[in-house]
Amino acid sequence: MRVLPMAHDAGVPVNCYPSGSAAPHLPRLLHGVSFSLWPTPPECRPAATSTSKVINTPLIPTLRCGTLLLASLATQVPCLAQSASPASTSHASPLAFDAAKFAVKKLSVDGRSVSYRAYEGLVTVANPVDARYQSLNFYVPVEYYEGKTVGGYTADSAPIFFPNTVGGYMPGLAGSPAIGSGPGLPGGPGPGMPPRQLPAGVPPHELSAGGPPGMTAGPDLDAKPNAMALALSKGYVVAAPGARGRTLKDSAGNYTGKAPACIVDLKAAVRYLRLNDALMPGDAEKIISNGTSAGGALSALLGATGNAADYTPYLKALGAADTRDDIFAASCYCPITNLDNADAAYEWLFNGLNTYSGRGVQGELSPDRIDLSRKLKALFPAYVNSLALHAPDGTPLTLTPEGTGPFADYVKALVLASAQAALASGATLTGNEGITVKDGTATTVDLAKFAAFITRMKATPAFDDTTLATGENNLFGTAAVDRQHFTRFAADHSTDHTLADAAVVRTMNPLNHLGQPGVTTARHWRLRHGTIDRDTSLAIPAILALRLQNTGSQVDLAFPWGVGHAGDYDLAELFAWMERISR
Repeated sequence: MRVLPMAHDAGVPVNCYPSGSAAPHLPRLLHGVSFSLWPTPPECRPAATSTSKVINTPLIPTLRCGTLLLASLATQVPCLAQSASPASTSHASPLAFDAAKFAVKKLSVDGRSVSYRAYEGLVTVANPVDARYQSLNFYVPVEYYEGKTVGGYTADSAPIFFPNTVGGYMPGLAGSPAIGSGPGLPGGPGPGMPPRQLPAGVPPHELSAGGPPGMTAGPDLDAKPNAMALALSKGYVVAAPGARGRTLKDSAGNYTGKAPACIVDLKAAVRYLRLNDALMPGDAEKIISNGTSAGGALSALLGATGNAADYTPYLKALGAADTRDDIFAASCYCPITNLDNADAAYEWLFNGLNTYSGRGVQGELSPDRIDLSRKLKALFPAYVNSLALHAPDGTPLTLTPEGTGPFADYVKALVLASAQAALASGATLTGNEGITVKDGTATTVDLAKFAAFITRMKATPAFDDTTLATGENNLFGTAAVDRQHFTRFAADHSTDHTLADAAVVRTMNPLNHLGQPGVTTARHWRLRHGTIDRDTSLAIPAILALRLQNTGSQVDLAFPWGVGHAGDYDLAELFAWMERISR
């Protein structure tokens, strides 16, 4: 095994080394001798301080050949003798980070070689239900183990980039910085989900849950550095968590990934990072999450529910670290969120459009479904008004019973800003968007015509289907029940009135926790929802952004022109935002 260069070992107890020597020099003394490496026992590790991380714990040689020299060294170094067997570390916490188990990997980013340590498959809970997904991949630029800086960051100050690979609320394995690992989502597609192919066994109608990784309408990112690779090149530490999803079963046939398993697993990973912060490079006070589609919704949940008591019983049952799970910032691409109000929001935008088409499914709304659309649209104004949303100047953003008013104007302004940016960059509008352009300026937008331009993708109800046909219905099942309703409206209009536990539904909506006592909300947010993204209503990210702003968070919201259901399509802008908030 190659012994990598080591940095200083300040703070190590004196009795752990021979007089006048230092453990990092032992490999030189033992040159040519066959040995394996074990972590230094706890009593010999550097003490954590507020200004320095222990990232280069001395590695102790366990000898395979006995010589007088080696026996002498073991006699002089009490800790060396104590660590002659891996059994001596058996008392360690199951959640303790082992700095000795890594591989050194390389990739190329913009023509520059990037070397990093890869700590993969770190199980983040003491009692995992499915360790394949309840795990974390941790990647660190090698320079931090050589006392160097990258991009102006050090091992102490580097922010931690925390991207998930969840799509469609399906299971998501911990991602990696591999090049060409799939378009649209960091880390590439989930298990069994190659780019632009449906996951085996999942019919197209279930893709309403935001779609799987690879099913994006954005730019093709194949053969290009993904977000994790770029993060490493810029000096970020990368912690890529896995998460259970709605289709998982155990050997007994019980479902193990229903709500709120996915967000609980991400919280457990954050707690693992905080527990081991003194031993791991990166600043656990600057964790920046990132996700797309359902993964964007989980990024939003993670940012909105820091330390919320609703998740404590689940985390305790899994043996998650008993520490905080709030994060610094959340990046959310096209989040499929606010699910219990998403049906009404969808019909507010698409009511009157009775043809739907998307992901291989198309059709006409039946008269009964057209009536449901009308009823759902009528529910939306009361919901919006109940939120008491307001503009930065204090203007209330409400809706009339007909669905017009200041909130509608706010959504229109976001679309107009996107169109204007497109015009400024040289784009030409087709004239079918419902946007009026005068002297090169987008001046007004007819929201109904704009909705007709982008077209309806989903039948009614879009999320809590009356026939329990969607991925979201699947998400809100139980260990024994595959699918359930999660809104009273759908349950009342269905022949199957089974309704998910309201407490579980609450755990999956970030708006339920904003501004609540005992909850720490991420300070910084970046929300992106493409103008032609029909997976959820334009109103959903707008509501999330306003509620965040109204409760004190800093929000960067935009509707990129001509972008569909996709993520990580603007990495330069994403990392520019991350730099601004991190310095």
